[in-house]
Amino acid sequence: MYAMRFYEMIGVDSAVAIEILSVSVMMIAGFLMTRITKRLKLPVVTAYIVAGILIGPYVLDLIPQGIVAGTGFLPDIALAFIAFGTGEYFRIETLKKNGGRVVIITLAEAFLATILVFLLCFNILHLSLPFSVVLAALAAATAPASTMMTIRQLHAKGEFVDTLLQVVALDDIVGLLAYSTAVSIATASLQAGGVDLKNTLLPILFNLVAIILGGVFGGITALFMQTRHSSDNRLIITITMLFFFCGLCALMETSPLLGCMTMGMVYINITDDERLFRQIAYFNPPILMLFFVRSGVSFDLKALFAKSATIGGHPLIVIGIGYFLVRIVGKYGGALLGARVVRASAPIRRYLGLALIPQAGVAIGLAELGARTLGGEPGIALQTIILASSVLYELIGPVSAKAALHLSGSCAEEKEDDGVSGSTAQSGTTVDALIEQIRKIQSDLAEEEEKNLLDEKVFSEEAEQYYEDSAKMEIREKRSKKNKKEKKG
Repeated sequence: MYAMRFYEMIGVDSAVAIEILSVSVMMIAGFLMTRITKRLKLPVVTAYIVAGILIGPYVLDLIPQGIVAGTGFLPDIALAFIAFGTGEYFRIETLKKNGGRVVIITLAEAFLATILVFLLCFNILHLSLPFSVVLAALAAATAPASTMMTIRQLHAKGEFVDTLLQVVALDDIVGLLAYSTAVSIATASLQAGGVDLKNTLLPILFNLVAIILGGVFGGITALFMQTRHSSDNRLIITITMLFFFCGLCALMETSPLLGCMTMGMVYINITDDERLFRQIAYFNPPILMLFFVRSGVSFDLKALFAKSATIGGHPLIVIGIGYFLVRIVGKYGGALLGARVVRASAPIRRYLGLALIPQAGVAIGLAELGARTLGGEPGIALQTIILASSVLYELIGPVSAKAALHLSGSCAEEKEDDGVSGSTAQSGTTVDALIEQIRKIQSDLAEEEEKNLLDEKVFSEEAEQYYEDSAKMEIREKRSKKNKKEKKG
């Protein structure tokens, strides 16, 4: 292996040194690649995956395979952070307010994408049942990061944006449930007895246990936070709970995602503490970077052009392109169908599906977990298809989301133009339009100020804690010096 020979050439033979240097190389490569993709206005996820491919075994081969195998826990941990953060968006008052409207749209777009991908894989390409059901289930998941980034960039607001954010948040829950069911079917079909009620229901039961445990862990975390803790200790408590929960899920051989999402949901509804989620958001970028770079290192370029007899005999690139196109059709068609059923406005019917194309974080993590279940060639094939399609989705996702926001009239500049023309037509003057714009600007500034105040509060508390600790340390040092002088005297 070239990676090991490289370390031997530069005189590094310590296993610990190789591990640390390999992790450093992964992080440096990921960071440097973001400098390039930033200029191209591409998402950071794309940068991390490409960086992993470049330092992986098919290009530079700088990362020993032992490091990749030894960091097999990273998908669980990374997805635990993603899921816990998603739980923040599931406040009870918000769910009550929206009713079943958003749920129907989400179910329609997620299930149509899943059904179409399954029909393509199982009925048209004649792939194996376990592989078909797991790949089809992964089609339901959407990557919220690209969509949210585009919304913030364009300062988009309105009914379309509100619906989009709620659908994206619910989408991953539907995807996780679909994945859990698919893995249960795949596991049962791979066993000697084939698919039976016991083999199918047992993994689903474990997922229900994980959801209940996640709620309990969320309540315990909220209980711990009732006592005033420093920012450091709040972070330590939360990460400890997430790691401990992931360990329990690993014992049950089930995904920690649904449970961690429940944990975040229970915590936010009990405490209304957004600050903790901000702290976690500051902490997790290096973990997510390592997760995506590692996924790129694991990417099998040879498998992309090879045929796998165990799943159906088609080149993976053909399956990947089919998955890529059919999922887009399913997402767009499902969103259109669901919006028609609930009689949503024309912009939502026409353009919501365009903003649901991106797919990365959750799908990549689930593909890693699914690869463990399928094992061997099917597992490698699953990861290869999802990674390759995720890069494509992340390339076109922000563009399609931006187009959807512009076409739906949700962008701030378009709203201002509409406001001016409408007011002028009604009153014959621009006074009303100017007043309306001033109110809008004041509203936007108030919202932005509220966000900035929350960030400032977090950083201020961190600074206060730092200076408080520094002052205590200084007092201890002075006392220590004083005691030493007294002893000498």
